[in-house]
Amino acid sequence: MTQSKIIEIGPLVPAFEEEKIVILFGPTATNELREISVIHEFEQTPNNVIQKGNKLTFGTQEYIIEEVGSEANKNLEELGHISIYFRSGENEVLPGAIIVSPEIFPTLTIGDNIQF
Repeated sequence: MTQSKIIEIGPLVPAFEEEKIVILFGPTATNELREISVIHEFEQTPNNVIQKGNKLTFGTQEYIIEEVGSEANKNLEELGHISIYFRSGENEVLPGAIIVSPEIFPTLTIGDNIQF
């Protein structure tokens, strides 16, 4: 299990609650990306930690990874980036995204841990 910490929440992140999408980025994100992203920082570099059937947690909120895009692990390792969809059945998963269940948008707080 790999852990990161939420260090910043962009002002436009709440606007994505209706769409049930959270965009994570590492601390090197541009100012434009920071507006729409949850910025997090890893304690140690992740290595292929996103796998179908594994758990993902935000603070005490637990989710199951249902689908994993082909570039998700690579993007997370290199940029701290991943798009997390808290909904299913829309379309196939995008390369840099994952789909999790339950379909409940998380409560996000600066200082909370994210565990993969």
